[in-house]
Amino acid sequence: MAHENYSDDLIASILRENTSIAMVGASANTSRPSYFAMKYLLGKGYRVVPVNVGLAGQQILGQTVYASLADVPPPIQIVDIFRNSEAALEVTREAIAQKDRLGIRVIWMQLGVRNDQAAAEAEAAGLTVIMNRCPKIEYGRLSGEIGWAGVSTGRISSARPKLSPLGVQSHLIGDKT
Repeated sequence: MAHENYSDDLIASILRENTSIAMVGASANTSRPSYFAMKYLLGKGYRVVPVNVGLAGQQILGQTVYASLADVPPPIQIVDIFRNSEAALEVTREAIAQKDRLGIRVIWMQLGVRNDQAAAEAEAAGLTVIMNRCPKIEYGRLSGEIGWAGVSTGRISSARPKLSPLGVQSHLIGDKT
């Protein structure tokens, strides 16, 4: 698969059909992007399991932190990698090893994270790969929420648009709650 562009239909189907996420590199620091993303996704009804070896046994947003994917209880459908591009290969290999036990379907590398070798290995194992994207941002973009906040519209308004700037109605994603 070419990883420069992903169709809105692909992203929407991933976010609609997969409800459990292991967030590798999750942070308890409230100013870190992983904390914001986790809080947002939990609020949308996703099961988000934080994975961070340094915080194992603690809690982030009421969720128990695990040291590795091998410790996470199933099911996990998406592995969201909040680590750097070099670390993405190791995380991907661990996800492949846990794929059947956890039910992993998707490797999702966060904004700025791209590892073509990890993508090739994951795809060879039958996994879908998304790189350099954020599920929080994609959910907001496809549901129209980002447009409601005035982002990418060129104006700020409290009026809800009938369609998002991409012509996608919010039911494309569907709230998990």
